[in-house]
Amino acid sequence: MHAEWRKSTFSNPTEAACVEVSYATDLRVRDSKNPDGGTLRFPESSWSPQRLADL
Repeated sequence: MHAEWRKSTFSNPTEAACVEVSYATDLRVRDSKNPDGGTLRFPESSWSPQRLADL
């Protein structure tokens, strides 16, 4: 499955150092400076609907 990534609303849009998030069946987080580097994955059950809306 191809993940669609977007910058977190908490990232500064004018700087290259941003956090990107992707959400499908789990939540994934990566560093925008190194998109091919490691990815953190969190199960859907660990994120509340409010927390997901904040991203």
